[in-house]
Amino acid sequence: MDLASHRFMSYFEPEQAAHLCQIAVLESFAEETLVFEEGEIADFFYLVLEGKVEFSKRIENHKYQTVAVAKPDDYFGELGVLDGEPRSARAVAVAGSTLAKIGREELITTLQFAKGSSVLQMFSFITKNLRETTDQYVSQLVHKQKMVLVGEMVSTIIHDFKSPFTGIKLSSEMLKEMHPDEETQEWCELIQLQVHRMLGMAEEVLEFSRGNSVFNKKPVNLIQTLQQFEKLNRVYCEAAKVDLAVRVTEVIVEADENKILRVLQNLVGNAVEAFGGRGGRVEIAVTQSEEWAEISIYDNGPGIPPTIKEKLFEPFVTYGKRTGTGLGTAIVKSIVEAHKGKITYESEDGKGTTFYIRLPKIMALGEQN
Repeated sequence: MDLASHRFMSYFEPEQAAHLCQIAVLESFAEETLVFEEGEIADFFYLVLEGKVEFSKRIENHKYQTVAVAKPDDYFGELGVLDGEPRSARAVAVAGSTLAKIGREELITTLQFAKGSSVLQMFSFITKNLRETTDQYVSQLVHKQKMVLVGEMVSTIIHDFKSPFTGIKLSSEMLKEMHPDEETQEWCELIQLQVHRMLGMAEEVLEFSRGNSVFNKKPVNLIQTLQQFEKLNRVYCEAAKVDLAVRVTEVIVEADENKILRVLQNLVGNAVEAFGGRGGRVEIAVTQSEEWAEISIYDNGPGIPPTIKEKLFEPFVTYGKRTGTGLGTAIVKSIVEAHKGKITYESEDGKGTTFYIRLPKIMALGEQN
């Protein structure tokens, strides 16, 4: 947007607004670029013209907790400029952003000669921002407490399940030795794979709740991954009257195969549950572009309810499910982003949903030249 049309300029008389536009310095910030750090001297006031800026507070283990976001037509940095105190949060341009910055002394001089209504409008915006930031901080504090409880619960479950899972695994190994026929061998292998998968799913929730997921990345052929997924879910889908179709192009990605399987399991599991026992169709297709492996997961179910569309990837968001914690899609997003990938979706009421996952592919030697 144009600097002269920014809401902050509308607070002032035309001459004052023109003066502010004249002294403002435009600066472009690449994605994930630091604007200022928490504790720094507040020497500039910023107006957002393009992009987005995220504000975060430093917490334990050198991590940061997001507390607010500024978008075009917003402004920030006014508290430190007005009271002379150091910055109370870190500001990072999370998308390519264009900011206009005005020096502290110039802004204060302009405000001293501004009409009272100008100052009131500015403080009205500041108050609104403080309320929203407080609400978001409280919400995140509650979320953190929930995650601690989830972590404690899952840790107990994993401990309690290890003994019976070990018994199931040993029993299936004995059956394999006693019955060498192909069908028994296949079923016993499936039992062992499912036990391993169940433990992995529990470990995944535990890692997510603690914020310390461990990834074992290596070159993965998505054809083999999808074949494994189809094998693990064949009986599950048949029991739910769901037709699972898989179309795969040969493409190699640098990934943790178990984590990718978990992504597929969570999304397909949500689709199967959404059918509500009525049956349906799920299609998984893998294609590729110049830089990306692209996985699409389509279902012809009822679609995602409008009430949760905007918050679908947030923790504890669920709708109309008999079971589940609301962590599935949040874990999916965290896994995809940890692979430097992207996930989006399209959904239409009564016609179904398609998730699109993009993962960086490993270039063949000929493609790199």
